[in-house]
Amino acid sequence: MMTRLCSVVWIVYFTLMLATTGCAAQRKVTAGAAGISRLGYSIQVGAFKEVGNAERLAAKLQVKGIDAFYFKKEDGVYAVRFGDFPSREEAKRAGKKLVAEKLVGAFFIAEPRPASIRKTKEPELRQLPPATVHAPTIPKPRAASGDMGEIAARTAERFVGIPYRWGGDTVVDGMDCSGFVRAVYNLCGVNIPRTSRDQYKVGDQVGRDDLKDGDLVFFGESEEKINHVGIYVGNGRFVHAPRRGDDIKVSALDENYFTSRFVGAKRYF
Repeated sequence: MMTRLCSVVWIVYFTLMLATTGCAAQRKVTAGAAGISRLGYSIQVGAFKEVGNAERLAAKLQVKGIDAFYFKKEDGVYAVRFGDFPSREEAKRAGKKLVAEKLVGAFFIAEPRPASIRKTKEPELRQLPPATVHAPTIPKPRAASGDMGEIAARTAERFVGIPYRWGGDTVVDGMDCSGFVRAVYNLCGVNIPRTSRDQYKVGDQVGRDDLKDGDLVFFGESEEKINHVGIYVGNGRFVHAPRRGDDIKVSALDENYFTSRFVGAKRYF
């Protein structure tokens, strides 16, 4: 497992302003973590009071082939992030080009942050007993501890209540849930695959009784037919994007629908 986020980790937790993926080539971390990579420099644009403005900008960038997403900052405004550049200069050139094309106004370059990424293990075959859960309520954010899973969970909770459309109308139905969890992980400095099926192929297998904050939980008819994913946030609850255009919300794993469709869970930190 790679070195954990240390002195800069509070920036991730309190501002939710780390990098997302983009059009630059992705750099693999280790052979054992195939499909998972750190992010390089990224670009942030916008400071919108209305989420719809951030959504429209993200959609406009998506149309141009830029893998952008929007999120709510600590101060309550919305911003858009994109890019995975190997150097500050490359990020700056890309930002200036977008300004010249009048796609964005001023932009901010975010530094890459080291992240703790787990090496993939062979999946374990085990029976998954049901979890003990409580009502799906949102806890108050806890202080950052350096545990990247906890930080991912608290980051996911920041999205609750936001109407989420990953890429506006530029992607097919079913992408919003995987796009949401990918955005959260990008904010934590880690890039994971785009679709829920590919996300399930990487990371360490986790039993339902061993779930920790930040793990991804997957649903569908089978491992070959996964069609939904969310982020576990403790007490048998997970945060997810239920359907296109719906608000991000928290649900319980023991709800009948999710219990019957639970496929498994993966850990990446």
